[in-house]
Amino acid sequence: MKSTLKDSKIDIAHQPVGQFEETRFEKIHNVIFQDSDLASIQVAQEIASLIKKRQGQKRNCVLGLATGSSPIGVYEELVRIHKEEGLSFKNVVTFNLDEYLPMEPNNIQSYFYFMHEHLFNHVDIPEANIHIPDGTVSNEETTAYCLSYERKIKEHGGLDFQLLGIGRTGHIGFNEPGSHSNSGTRVITLDHITRVDAAPSFLGIDNVPRKAITMGISTVRNAKRIILLGWGQNKAGIIKKTIEGEISSHVPATYLQLHDNCTFVLDTGAGSELTRNKTPWLVDACTWTDELKAKAMVWLCETTGKTILSLTDKDYNDNGMADLLALENAYDLNIKMFNKLQHTITGWPGGKPNADDTNRPERATPAKKRVIIFSPHPDDDVISMGGTFDRLLEQGHEVHIVYQTSGNIAVSDADARKYAEIALQINPSEEAKKIIKSITEKNETKIDSAEVRNLKGKIRRGESYAATRYMGLNDGHVHFLDLPFYETGTIKKKNLSEEDTAIMVDIITQIKPHQIYAAGDLADPHGTHKVCLDAVFAACIELKAASFMKDCWLWLYRGAWHEWDINEIEMAVPMSPGQVLKKRNAIFCHQTQKDGVMFQGDDSREFWMRAEERNRNTANKYKALGLSSYAAMEAFVRHKFD
Repeated sequence: MKSTLKDSKIDIAHQPVGQFEETRFEKIHNVIFQDSDLASIQVAQEIASLIKKRQGQKRNCVLGLATGSSPIGVYEELVRIHKEEGLSFKNVVTFNLDEYLPMEPNNIQSYFYFMHEHLFNHVDIPEANIHIPDGTVSNEETTAYCLSYERKIKEHGGLDFQLLGIGRTGHIGFNEPGSHSNSGTRVITLDHITRVDAAPSFLGIDNVPRKAITMGISTVRNAKRIILLGWGQNKAGIIKKTIEGEISSHVPATYLQLHDNCTFVLDTGAGSELTRNKTPWLVDACTWTDELKAKAMVWLCETTGKTILSLTDKDYNDNGMADLLALENAYDLNIKMFNKLQHTITGWPGGKPNADDTNRPERATPAKKRVIIFSPHPDDDVISMGGTFDRLLEQGHEVHIVYQTSGNIAVSDADARKYAEIALQINPSEEAKKIIKSITEKNETKIDSAEVRNLKGKIRRGESYAATRYMGLNDGHVHFLDLPFYETGTIKKKNLSEEDTAIMVDIITQIKPHQIYAAGDLADPHGTHKVCLDAVFAACIELKAASFMKDCWLWLYRGAWHEWDINEIEMAVPMSPGQVLKKRNAIFCHQTQKDGVMFQGDDSREFWMRAEERNRNTANKYKALGLSSYAAMEAFVRHKFD
């Protein structure tokens, strides 16, 4: 990560909230960045400035630090500033928010391990200045230990700066719903949702500890400066409750409304549900772009329960859109929006040959297109766009499925052992014995051996071939990239590298596609979708001068977690009941991901259930707006690099 985008700098210094019309619903100061990388750079620079200020005063800088995916970018930038700009951490004293209980420090899931891997091993902070709650403390000693942790913070003059993330329950640290405003460091029982969210890191919820040691709400609020980080659409709901809702122990983060120097630093996804962003016409006068009109009209239909063509002047006036009517009458607005949505619907995702394509999402020519469907994991293709995949094949296009990662970490040890034992029965070998021994002797401080990872990757390849063959695709059009960034054996991945981009460039150059489909679902709980999309973007940018890329369109689909908003959709592909069933059966081919999938996210249902509900809901939303009725729909947004 490089702090080079100076023109995009946003001032994150604390400001009072509610004094401006656009923030009148808000009770906590917040700033929103285009992406989390830029935001992380700004936060890291504030921390670096504070460290330098304390150095000038010949004082220690006392930092409260958080773990989880949110602060990783901040730590990466701090490490860069240390290595490239000479920032010293010798005067820094740190206190971490929390730790699982019980938890050995050398366990790869421990926060002790996390902090050293992401920050402490890469800077010059004295080991004696690092304080992380001890996950090995006995039940009898916890009360005394927690009091001593509080005492150490006070002895160092309190926290100068506290960095926070936020959980879907609204917890900060591990202060779960019900936590009191004056609570101190203590042992707490983790909420089920918190354990579900942690399950990917532990390769299953059964492995997630039920308790933790955490700083209390009072401890956090005593910090002189607080910054809370929020990334992604899956945090948008709880961010809105925290910033705009009433103070309540049911959402512990709302206690931060009482702090006089607190800022929430968000990306566009996390801030998307705030009133000024979701429904700005209810807050202040708007500049009515075509995009905002579409968003407002879909919202108005949902609010009134009416179809587009039945909206009246009164509906617009009664719902904060009188200024829009001053620009255009309801009849014209309704007709334009109806036509816009109608033109997104097509049964020809590759373009309809010999047809006027003026109002169609895709070009009519060439009639037969070369198509790449990039799938981050070896099942996203059928989960996210199985119906469209089927249509493209049915209509004679040259379709290539390109799996970007092996997906090996999502195969359980039990499944891997089962396959190894079958292999051993068929053809006894030392390799199979070695794999079985590695699995049975694996403990919580170890990652899978290279042999086990290889087997797990082969299992997912086999499932992928089963699915693509079921769909009718030739094996020669199935490609496995095994991008290096993913192959770590742990949830933590490497940063995208030139090697990853080169592999992507090679496959695109080899196929020379007219269409590329890629996963635009950035709410994926373990981040692989984002890195894979970045890889697509990087490759396309590198190839932009190639002649074949001038005629290549990039369509983004979303995964099992979220769907595009109706006003965002640029191509909606209807599915018949038969296609819905065919898609379901293709998903079933990925057997290791069916029952008891490890990366469940915030929904306990299987992926096929989520996909069907999402596709059905999309179709129902079109129907509710007054358009044709279909069993299901898959949705896409076209990405334009200009």
